[in-house]
Amino acid sequence: MYSEIFKDHLTHPRNAGELADPSVVVEESNPICGDRLRLALRVCEGRIEEARFLAYGCPPTLVCGSIITEMIAGLSVQDAARLTRQDLLDKLGGLPSRKMHAAALAIETLRLALERLRGD
Repeated sequence: MYSEIFKDHLTHPRNAGELADPSVVVEESNPICGDRLRLALRVCEGRIEEARFLAYGCPPTLVCGSIITEMIAGLSVQDAARLTRQDLLDKLGGLPSRKMHAAALAIETLRLALERLRGD
């Protein structure tokens, strides 16, 4: 049901925890299931230098937090803004339909962080 990539990130999440001196910290939640994802970014000269996450909820939320931080590290803010839920799902190897909300939450949290960086 879950890919080997999913299982690896679940067992060994990347970039979990707090980030010292972040440029932005945001937290989004799914009001239906109660999952929450907190994302902290350090940005320098328009590039995401480092990203960290904290996840509360189902295992797919934790895995999507781990994967999104790997995907955006080193990207320009503009390139990170172009990422979609499908990009995340492709990197992850897919999710069961009842767990797609975890990928949506990760992308929504990223978009909120990028909006806050721009001052929107």
